[in-house]
Amino acid sequence: QVQLVESGGGLVQPGGSLRLSCAASGNFVLIPTMAWYRLAPGKERELVAEITSSGATDYADSVKGRFTISRDNVKRTVYLQMNSLKPEDTAVYYCYATVRSSWFSSIVKPYWGRGTQVTVSS
Repeated sequence: QVQLVESGGGLVQPGGSLRLSCAASGNFVLIPTMAWYRLAPGKERELVAEITSSGATDYADSVKGRFTISRDNVKRTVYLQMNSLKPEDTAVYYCYATVRSSWFSSIVKPYWGRGTQVTVSS
């Protein structure tokens, strides 16, 4: 079984910064993709940023230039540095990962964290 545990959410003023972390634990051999999604009240779930095991990244247009995703493959952790935060960034942020459990199988499975609340307000 694989667990993803997020941390780093909280309340911040507009223009401020936060850094989210998500640590993966369990039995697996590879995490091809790690990502952050967010869900705001009344809105659909949105992919914020994703990063592959080789470091390729992709961002939602709404966060480009403000957010940076990174990962430490040794620590099995993905980070989301959020700068110049806006009230519209307020949401629950979820960590997501695709996980490969064995070198003898190419099957990957998706896993989700429980989420961490980010509130941007003055």
